[in-house]
Amino acid sequence: MKNYKILLASKSPRRREILNMLRIPFTVVTIEGLDESFPQDLKSEEVAQFISNKKADEFLKRITEDELIITADTVVICDNEILGKPKDKEEAMKMLKKLSGKTHKVTTGVTVATKEKRESFTSESLVTFADLTEDEIRFYVDTFIPLDKSGAYGIQEWIGAVAVAKIDGSFYNVMGLPVHRLYQCLKQF
Repeated sequence: MKNYKILLASKSPRRREILNMLRIPFTVVTIEGLDESFPQDLKSEEVAQFISNKKADEFLKRITEDELIITADTVVICDNEILGKPKDKEEAMKMLKKLSGKTHKVTTGVTVATKEKRESFTSESLVTFADLTEDEIRFYVDTFIPLDKSGAYGIQEWIGAVAVAKIDGSFYNVMGLPVHRLYQCLKQF
C-alpha cells in the first residue's frame, strides 16, 4: 500500500473507526449529494454492491494515479425488504418493530479502486433480534437517534447489547465495513 494514498469515501464515523483498526494511514473524502439510487428490479442482496460501485465511479473521476479509493454501502434486509436510513423517529420505530424477534440480513458492498484496477466484494451477515418491547424501542430511538443508520440501529450501541441474540457472519460488517475481507483485498491489491 506504500505506492498509494488511501482514501476512504464515507461520511460514516463507524467506517472511519473500523478502518483505523488496520493502522494504515488514510484520508476521508466525501461528495455532497451523491446519488445512491438503484434499479427497483435489482435483487436486494445486490443493492449494496451496486451502490458501492456507483460511488466508486464518481470518486474515480476525481482521484489521481497514486490514490486508492475505498467505497462501501450497507443495507439491512428484512422479509426481502430493504430497510434504509429512516427519515424520522416514527419510521425508525416501525423498522425496529419489523426487526424485533426476527433474523435479518446485513449486506455490505465494498469497492477498492485505482485508476487502473478495481476489486469489489459483498459481505453478508445474519443478525437475529430478540423480541423488543415498545418501551425498549422508544428508549433506543429517543436516546440514540439512529436516523443515520440503515435499519435504524447501530449494533455497537445499546440496542446491540440488549437485542442482538445471534450473529452469523462479521460483526464489523454489521457496523458497516467488513474489515477482515477489506484487509485481505488490500493485501492482494
